[in-house]
Amino acid sequence: AQVTDIVILVVAADDDVKPQTVEAMDHAKAAGVKMIIAINKMDKPEANPERVRKQLADRNVLVEDWGGAYQCAEISAKTGLGIDELLEKVLLEADMLDLKANSKKKARGTVIESRLDKGKGAIATVLVQNGTLHVGDPFIAGQYSGRVRAIMDENFIRLDSADPSQPVQILGFDGMPQAGDHFVVMSDEHTVKVISSKRQQIKREQDFRQVKLTTLDQISENIKIGGIKELRVLVKADVDGSAEALADSLLKLSTQEVNVLVIRKAVGPISESDVLLAAASDAIIIGFHVRANVKANELASSEKVEIRYYKVVYDAINDVRLALEGLLGTEKMEENVGTVEVRETFKISRIGTIAGCHVKNGKISRNSRIRVFRDDVEIYEGTLTSLRRFKEDAKEVLSGFECGLQIHNFNDLRIDDIIEVFEIVERKRTLDDK
Repeated sequence: AQVTDIVILVVAADDDVKPQTVEAMDHAKAAGVKMIIAINKMDKPEANPERVRKQLADRNVLVEDWGGAYQCAEISAKTGLGIDELLEKVLLEADMLDLKANSKKKARGTVIESRLDKGKGAIATVLVQNGTLHVGDPFIAGQYSGRVRAIMDENFIRLDSADPSQPVQILGFDGMPQAGDHFVVMSDEHTVKVISSKRQQIKREQDFRQVKLTTLDQISENIKIGGIKELRVLVKADVDGSAEALADSLLKLSTQEVNVLVIRKAVGPISESDVLLAAASDAIIIGFHVRANVKANELASSEKVEIRYYKVVYDAINDVRLALEGLLGTEKMEENVGTVEVRETFKISRIGTIAGCHVKNGKISRNSRIRVFRDDVEIYEGTLTSLRRFKEDAKEVLSGFECGLQIHNFNDLRIDDIIEVFEIVERKRTLDDK
């Protein structure tokens, strides 16, 4: 959203506003980006654009038709209905924002996506935001540099140059840039190599400190916050956008008690160096649409490093969630078992007080834990000495029946006292627990 000037929010006219649509709106609002609402599928008989407008209004997105600030167009991607009107609204919004660029400057832009091609090496999708990009330009992007060897459009057709606002695929990187890295063309190749070398050195030092933190400083931090537990992961994916999205989703699973630490996220197959880093950091490796090579698999087996492969983001998130919940362990909870009312008391010498009771709900067992309440105030907590039904010992008495009982080390029972029966149970904790 930080590199976006205008967002076209597409909502289906035959459906409700979905959670992912709300999430997209939140991202656009957080980035301060203008939105245009495109109500799609207007060719369908069941299309109901007014319902969509109302649901958007309920989420503080009021369209101009309803007196709000957001432009809205009713379209059909299938038939082409309303597309011209939508494009006019985009141009109008662009005029109001006064979006301009100088095509005579050296190119600047942002890396949108990157991937590793076996034959061509690192390929990055770059959005040119200012200036004009030419083949042969030396550049710096994040910690990597290079010289533009080729420029291609979305159809892989080679271009000689790229103008402002044009997304293109670029070859010539000496490493794999990350989504969001600033792409800057500079005057000479020596300068970009010097900057790239310094940035890579800083990155190596940061990675080194990050691993050390898990063994030294983090121990101190654990003590301070009461024993926080940590799950460390190394993420490898086929494209940088997937690695970034998966890593961000995993980090959001962290709570005050359990933490996800992504020690590395990168593009490409899982290598021996990934396994060694995971082994040194006690981390697991998550491969998204990538596999480990033969040597990496053998090393992972010998180093006891777990590698998990996924093709769906939600499967990876769910598995990590379950692992974190395993770190949380269990908690002891009190569970109400029954309520008993005292209806008569009998004091017997050398034995103590025997209470004649009625089980109002639930049940009471011989080994039950109990609390005694008088006028809604707790006056005692303990266990039973005996439980009888008529003159026979009973293991338990169910709701609606009478019983006689004696409480261990407590003889001050009175008529109308309420005995609450409870037990302590262990429950597996989840990340949703407050």
